[in-house]
Amino acid sequence: MNQASSFLFRLSFAVIMLLSFLSSSAPAHAVDNGLARTPPMGWNSWNRFRCDDLNEKLVRQTADAIATNGMRDVGYQYVVLDDCWQLSRDAQGNIVADLAKFPSGIKALADYIHEKGLKFGLYTDAGMKTCEGRPGSLGHEYQDAKQYAMWGVDYLKEDWCSTLPTQNAESSYTVMRDALAVSGRPIVFSICEWGSTNPWLWAGAVGNMWRSTGDILDCWQCKMSWGGNSLSEILDLMSGIGSYSGPGHWNDPDMLQVGNGGMTEDEYRTNFGMWAIFAAPLIAGNDVVHMSTATREILTNKEVIAIDQDPLGQAGSRVMKTGNLEVWSKQLADGSRAVAMLNKGESPAKIAVNWNNIGYPTDLTASVRDLWSHKDIGRLKGSYSAEVPIHGIVMVTVKP
Repeated sequence: MNQASSFLFRLSFAVIMLLSFLSSSAPAHAVDNGLARTPPMGWNSWNRFRCDDLNEKLVRQTADAIATNGMRDVGYQYVVLDDCWQLSRDAQGNIVADLAKFPSGIKALADYIHEKGLKFGLYTDAGMKTCEGRPGSLGHEYQDAKQYAMWGVDYLKEDWCSTLPTQNAESSYTVMRDALAVSGRPIVFSICEWGSTNPWLWAGAVGNMWRSTGDILDCWQCKMSWGGNSLSEILDLMSGIGSYSGPGHWNDPDMLQVGNGGMTEDEYRTNFGMWAIFAAPLIAGNDVVHMSTATREILTNKEVIAIDQDPLGQAGSRVMKTGNLEVWSKQLADGSRAVAMLNKGESPAKIAVNWNNIGYPTDLTASVRDLWSHKDIGRLKGSYSAEVPIHGIVMVTVKP
C-alpha cells in the first residue's frame, strides 16, 4: 500500500468510526414541530380527580383559578383533560365526548379556556381502549388528530393501555406524530408509555415529552398493587438520562403531586424543585381552586420555575451521592449553576456542595442565592453547605 492509499484508508476508517460513534451515542434528533422550546407548564385532571370527578364545571373553574391565582402569570398554560372525557365513536368513527360530563361539548370548553389566555389539552390512548375503557385512537389516529385540531386542542397526551401484543411503541407514537403534523394545528405531543421501552432513546424524534417513569404516587416511599413509582423511586430513575432531553423534547417524570395530601410540605418542595432540576414539564395535578397557601407558594415560586424554564434547556445531573445525601447540578444559560442538595434520609443532615462538583475551580468566589427563602447568602469561595430537612432539598444558584 503506497503512502496516498494508506492516508485514504486511515481517513476512511476515521470517518467510519466517527459516524459509528455518533449513531450509537447521540440522542435522537428532536421532533421538528417548533413547540415546547422550554418544558410545558400546565394542569392535568388525573392525579386529583381521576375519572368520576371529571366534568365541565370542574375544568372551567380550574381555568378560572389558573387565570387569576397567579399561576398563569408565572407560566402555567395548558389545561389538560385526562381519561374519561370521551364516551364512544359515531357511525363514521368520529370520537364522541361524554355529554353527561361535558354538556357544552369539547369545542365550547376549548374556546372558554382560550378566552382565559390559556391553552387546551386532551388525552387519548395508543391502544383500542384507554386505561379506563373509553375508546382509544388505534386505527383512528388521523381522524382523531383532525377532530382535535378542529376543536382547538393545543396539547395531546397519548397513553399505552389496551395495546396489541404485536404493537411497537415507537411505531405507534410515530403514526400519531405524523397525524398531528398534518392536522392543521400546532399540538404539543406528550408520549405516555411509562418509560417501559426506554423512550429517551427514541422518543426525541417523535414527541415533545415522554414519560420516563411509571405513574407518580402521592407518597415518599410506598407500593401499589397496580404499579407506579413513589417520589423517592422517581428521583433515582431520573439519574443518567438527562442528556437525552432539551429544547422541544423533554424527559417527563409524570405530573406533580404537590398539594394532594400524601406527602409533607418538604417532600412537595422536593417534588417541585427536582422537576425543575430535571428540566421536566411542570404539570400541576392538584385541586388548584381550593389549594392551600403553602401549595400555591410552591407551585408559583418564580425563582424555581426560572430554573425549569431556563432557555439553555439542559437537564441537571447527580454530581455527588453519599448514602442518602445527594447533590444535583444544572448548568444555566448565563453560565451559572442551579444546585439541589437532596436529603433522602430519615433525619435532618448537613450537605455541602463543592465547586469542583459543579464544574467550577475550587478557588473561585461565587454568589450564592437560596431559591426557597429568596435570600442572597453571599459571595463564597470553594463550597457551600446547608442543613437539609428530612426528604427535603435546599436549592441555590451559584453564580461567578
